[in-house]
Amino acid sequence: MRVVGVDIGGTFTDLALYDTDSGATHVHKVPSTPDEPGHALITGIKELCGQAGLAPADVDAVFHGTTVATNAVLQHRGATAGMITTRGVRDIVHIGRHQRPQNYSIMQDIPWQTKPFVQRRHRKVVSERIVPPSGDVLVELDEDEVRAAAQELQSEGVTAVAVCFLFAYLNDTHEQRAAEIVRDEMPDAFVTTSAGIFPQFREFERFTTACMNAFVGPGIGTYLESLAGSLRDENVPGKLHVMMSNGGVATARAAAEKPVTLLLSGPAAGILGGQWAGELSERQRLITFDMGGTSADIGIVTERGVAEASARDTWVAGYPLLVPMLDVHTIGAGGGSIAYVDEAGGFRVGPRSAGARPGPACYGFGGEEATITDANVALGRIDPDRFLGGEIKLDRDLALGAVERLADQLGVGLYEAAEGVITIANASMARAIRSRTIEKGHDPRDFTLVAFGGAGSLHAAEVADSLGVPEVLIPPYPGITSATGLLTSDLKYDQMRTVFMIEGSIDAERLNRELTELQADVKRRLLEDGIPDEDIAVSASLDCRYVGQGYELRVPLPELQFTDAALAEFHGMHEQEYQHAMHDPIEIVNLRVTAIGARPKLGKPQLSPGDLTDALLGEGESVFRSNGSLEAIPTRYLDRSRLPLNKTVPGPVVIFQRDTTVLVPPAWGAVAQESGNLILERRPV
Repeated sequence: MRVVGVDIGGTFTDLALYDTDSGATHVHKVPSTPDEPGHALITGIKELCGQAGLAPADVDAVFHGTTVATNAVLQHRGATAGMITTRGVRDIVHIGRHQRPQNYSIMQDIPWQTKPFVQRRHRKVVSERIVPPSGDVLVELDEDEVRAAAQELQSEGVTAVAVCFLFAYLNDTHEQRAAEIVRDEMPDAFVTTSAGIFPQFREFERFTTACMNAFVGPGIGTYLESLAGSLRDENVPGKLHVMMSNGGVATARAAAEKPVTLLLSGPAAGILGGQWAGELSERQRLITFDMGGTSADIGIVTERGVAEASARDTWVAGYPLLVPMLDVHTIGAGGGSIAYVDEAGGFRVGPRSAGARPGPACYGFGGEEATITDANVALGRIDPDRFLGGEIKLDRDLALGAVERLADQLGVGLYEAAEGVITIANASMARAIRSRTIEKGHDPRDFTLVAFGGAGSLHAAEVADSLGVPEVLIPPYPGITSATGLLTSDLKYDQMRTVFMIEGSIDAERLNRELTELQADVKRRLLEDGIPDEDIAVSASLDCRYVGQGYELRVPLPELQFTDAALAEFHGMHEQEYQHAMHDPIEIVNLRVTAIGARPKLGKPQLSPGDLTDALLGEGESVFRSNGSLEAIPTRYLDRSRLPLNKTVPGPVVIFQRDTTVLVPPAWGAVAQESGNLILERRPV
């Protein structure tokens, strides 16, 4: 079986092909085509198959991480969407929770007010009312009003509709019936319901999620349909699967129905790739550090697995979401991030990016502003002749010119400006890691930093230094780890139900009955996807909080059923997260069930180690700070594929491979492991 993973980033599209029969892995990178993302995917697959001596028809499956939904939200380019909601709550998606993103700013932007997914004139109200706690019908749905609302929306040019009713998470019959009517009146429209995405309480977040789903739905549907068609045209027979924010993959059909679940598609794949690399070296506590061309993504892996975002953390572009997603923190720091002097004279790096075109100045595509990549070239940490395995030649003079212009603005020397760019970027990334570790009760010194992405391996050692992280792990294919992560993923479906029960009056029989129903539902979906029963694993958890709290913690249920042990587990989790536990009664808010359908996984890389003589490519100079001043230090250039195994190579060295460059600073050493990973460790003083 031959499978391909494709991750489309802002600058490059990364591809990995794995042959499960031979164990061979082939990797490839091509420039992204932002205006037509699928073009780079098709081009990359054809070139990758050519390198592997295969035809596209030999590919059995394609697993894809996409930023199309994310870009639609970030750029606010989506469908003209409408909303049909309960009379009296038309403005919930505008009012929100009266929480200001920045409490004391009078200039702040509140995205759901300034850039709503559904304009107020396209929000229609109808008569209906479901009431808690059991979801009884207080007011029947007025179907004539729904029909009239749909007709109005169609006349207004609306192409996607979100049906959002109060308390639909308890009883979604009104939403389902309204959706049927809308489809009758608007057969070409994309129609979604709030409970159909995730039946969870918190109406502002649930309605916003449904409106976002409608906003991006038509574009995602068109994109996936076009991509599937292009694959058919290239005679790729395998099914297209898409990575979701929860770290699992779904069929293209399932993804098109709930495109809002794709918003962290690429970053989620990166975390899985980092977890796979950690497992190769028997590391369980990991900080994944994915630095690409436009951004850096931070994730956490512990003995419990990959950390998932809680309800208070599930935000994308400033909008709240109610969909399962891995806990990924993204900042605007990538190889293409632009360094500049702001209006107040401050030295800034990112989040503005040069992107794929024009890209960094050294690319020679017309970029003139200095970027992180240009700074690395200026400091001798990237060899212009060996970028992307020598396929792309960088122009060092253009990089120096861009950094020189920045240095003139700052009134410093060339090397000081270049090092300043790197220092500011590293500080931003270290701060992001602290927010995912220290602020959540984890000591980063107990973790391994897994660095990947096109630029992660260049910055990892210095970022680890500032955090006290003892070692850095560089995966076998760091520049395309998100693509390899796609080949380590499984099919995955989540389902949940809001219950609201308080300790002392918990109906355990009802909880376990509903857990069993949810397990049957998610398992059925995998069986429909063709996953054998023996390859399906189901897990369950509770969302719990102390009575009076506003947010929950997720408590696992190892036996898939509720027992009092879950309540005791919550106290311990609360103490780890907040440094204290309380004696207040515990409230069970939601039941959650996840079903995973196992797929063949990416295997251990095949190695052809050598010795340092074989690995030596040449020597040059790289600039580092020594004794308070910048100094150009002789630096060896090495080929990673020829490094000897289990021997420490002292820095400074720059290690080259096709998909990235690894920097080992003077105080660090590198060890190539039999696992295929490269371990960087600080050398004893």
